[in-house]
Amino acid sequence: MSQRDYYEVLGVDRSASPEALKKAYRRLAMKYHPDRNPDDADAQEHFKVAKQAYEVLKDEQKRAAYDRYGHAGVNGQGGGFGGGAGQAGFGDINDIFGDIFGDIFGGQRRRGAGQARSNRGHDLRYTLELDLEDAVHGVTREIRVPGIGKCSTCSGSGSTSGKQKVCSTCGGAGQVRMQQGIFSVQQTCPTCGGSGREISDP
Repeated sequence: MSQRDYYEVLGVDRSASPEALKKAYRRLAMKYHPDRNPDDADAQEHFKVAKQAYEVLKDEQKRAAYDRYGHAGVNGQGGGFGGGAGQAGFGDINDIFGDIFGDIFGGQRRRGAGQARSNRGHDLRYTLELDLEDAVHGVTREIRVPGIGKCSTCSGSGSTSGKQKVCSTCGGAGQVRMQQGIFSVQQTCPTCGGSGREISDP
């Protein structure tokens, strides 16, 4: 079954501002909210689709992916939203491919000589209860989220002195070629983990 264009769902132009998107969504949410239409399956479907559209278009990264790739650019991680629309994270299209190649090549993907893509951090979920009025009209809540900061000693480099040298195993390439019988296989350098740099004073 084909999916409707999200801009068409909200009744806005593709150049609509965030404020215009919010205004359009609130109007539809008030009109089709299940609490106002308890026995109207059609209204509930309208509300669901409007919510899906707004969840994508209100986020800059999701909107950019949708503008470029259409529904295929945002449905991969959202799983079509289902009942928990908006709770699943999206990330851009590069993150999707990055996760795939990261698994294949030892958790990091090459960007160039001496550079590696860091592993994606863990997803965080926070449960926050809102009443219907706040959910419809919008509200700001402040929450505390635990995080990991840079080490004050090495500033995140892993080296006490802050200096690193070119990896002696891969010569800074981050990849090494291993001979396995008649096959030659390229894999992440076991010494530097693909960074191309070696730390002498951790």
